[in-house]
Amino acid sequence: MARVVVREQEKGRSPASEFLGFFGPALLVSVAYVDPGNFGTDIAAGATYDYELLWVVWLASGMAMLLQYLSGKIGIATGKSMPELMREQLGSRKKAVAYWLASEVFAIATDLAEFLGVALALNLLFGLPLLWAAAIASFDVILIFVLAGKRFRHIEILIGALVSIIGLGYVFELLVTKPSLADVAYHSVVPVLTSKAAPIIVGIIGATVMPHALAVHSWLTKDKLRTGKIEEKRKLLTFHLWDNVLNLSVAGFVNASILIMAAAAFFATGSPVATVEDAYRTLTPLFGLYASVVFALTLLASGLSSSTTGVLAGQALMEGLLGAKVNPWLRRIVVRAINVVPTFIAIYIGLNPLDMLVYSQVILSLLIPLPLIPIIYFTSKKSFMGEFTNRKVTTSVAVLFAIVILSFNAYLLLQPLLGA
Repeated sequence: MARVVVREQEKGRSPASEFLGFFGPALLVSVAYVDPGNFGTDIAAGATYDYELLWVVWLASGMAMLLQYLSGKIGIATGKSMPELMREQLGSRKKAVAYWLASEVFAIATDLAEFLGVALALNLLFGLPLLWAAAIASFDVILIFVLAGKRFRHIEILIGALVSIIGLGYVFELLVTKPSLADVAYHSVVPVLTSKAAPIIVGIIGATVMPHALAVHSWLTKDKLRTGKIEEKRKLLTFHLWDNVLNLSVAGFVNASILIMAAAAFFATGSPVATVEDAYRTLTPLFGLYASVVFALTLLASGLSSSTTGVLAGQALMEGLLGAKVNPWLRRIVVRAINVVPTFIAIYIGLNPLDMLVYSQVILSLLIPLPLIPIIYFTSKKSFMGEFTNRKVTTSVAVLFAIVILSFNAYLLLQPLLGA
């Protein structure tokens, strides 16, 4: 009887109300565009190469938008997540476990960047020694889950608030640093390639087209299904498209804003920035204390939001590939424990956190094919997607994007042999 009442209520809802009820999956994955890894790669790019690599940010954002759409479409069309389909297609448990273990590598690399981001923000805001800040950051996501309680919608609202802080913070930073609009326009469309910039280019791609975000989107959208009827799927697919375009467009502009701010604040003023701490301290004498504080606050919001999405992605991978429910608290503790020890050692011996952020994103870019290839394969097959199978042009563009990503990765790996 209760189900009948719910369905009758849903029939009377306006399209806008129904869309708001769906709204959220793309918001959760949009943190892939603005996580601490993006801070690291974009700051390094802007401070070192001015606006020259801005086109990479737009390219990566555009590629991620299409690929995230395809991932989310899997959940709506099949009622299953990409990891669940992978488990079915791999056939044996040994193969599924092997794929899961490989996926855990990008989950750990993602968590490393998030962990470092929160630790650096606490260090900058409160003057805590980095080791103490890292110890506190170890418990970051617990705060999110405590505040959200057991309702998933509360998590979406909290992530929305954190992403809004990042976005508004960078609107402020751009107003303060006053970038060259002519340079922004020119370098948005004119590619500049240098062999020395290859690690940063690959890092920007890995920080935006993030493997864990690709893996989790289908898991988030499948839970929006109620009846599983074809009419419902058609409606949800439209909502998914708008959810994707709206949230990822905003996130893409914020992603670009980080690089633009770095170019205007550091490269244009001739201020050398080799660390995130340098960026924070340089902003104060040039643009005032508020610029530095807002920078650190956006970094903190970035780390907290991306940590939460990272936990959800790890949960989706483990449940989908192993066919077992997992406690998100246990999941967080295990992954964080793996990262805490090596990160503490790296901080103790004095490794540069900015370099660690950049190279963690390079690792992510190298691992993008793990979720990317299955997503393109599943969405191009009618046996999985039915009437929601990709059009040939959509599959062709997705394959082209995959080739671009693989080509950059291959060039980076072959650079030593090429003598570049």
